[in-house]
Amino acid sequence: MTVGALFDGAAGGYDEAHRRLVPGRDGLYAALLEGLPFGTNEPVRVLDLGAGTGLLSAVIAGRFPCARITLVDLSVEMLRVARRRFAQEPERFEFRVMDFARKGLPGGYDLVASALSIHHLTNGDKRELFEKAHGALVAGGLFVNMDQVLGETPEEEVGYEEWWGRSVREAGASEEDLAAASRRMRADKNATLADQLRWLEEAGFGDVGCRYKDHRFAVYGGRKKAEESHDGKDRDG
Repeated sequence: MTVGALFDGAAGGYDEAHRRLVPGRDGLYAALLEGLPFGTNEPVRVLDLGAGTGLLSAVIAGRFPCARITLVDLSVEMLRVARRRFAQEPERFEFRVMDFARKGLPGGYDLVASALSIHHLTNGDKRELFEKAHGALVAGGLFVNMDQVLGETPEEEVGYEEWWGRSVREAGASEEDLAAASRRMRADKNATLADQLRWLEEAGFGDVGCRYKDHRFAVYGGRKKAEESHDGKDRDG
């Protein structure tokens, strides 16, 4: 079953299950927002990759009420939920059903963001996507990813699995929730945080780093460097 089909089938109950299945979700979203340097009323142009039902877009839109956000996802049904979520402000949101791992990205964005999506890509596709995200940004624009990461060692990976199982049960996840999550997790292709930070640097990003990490989940990214002048010097310096 394709990733798109897996999430089409989960769209209806996804938001409620997401709350139980992502331990420390509020802290992750808060860390993502805290690292954004935009003014509250700035007309930020945002590209949300793997936007799903619009959870991340809603968080960004709430902080930046003048932002214009393009939501991209492979799942028609997930984006259908997102359209309903933002139906009262149609002028602020654009929706594109698209396999962003296979197609080019639109450009001119101040922020390219993603949450719990890129880990579905192969490592090669992750690297290519980071390059495309770099190209989609204006000079000085930011890429931020809130996602799952692979443990740096087998022992760390086992610890992540055990922590996640305890945490989601404490949060009230049902056996049905866990079974559905297990089906979706078959499509996971997690990579280590260290590898992904290196790939961002190789894609041309500066100021690369991890802003927040809680076991399996991390918020990390980088900034597209200012364009170079004709004499080869960075415009910032």
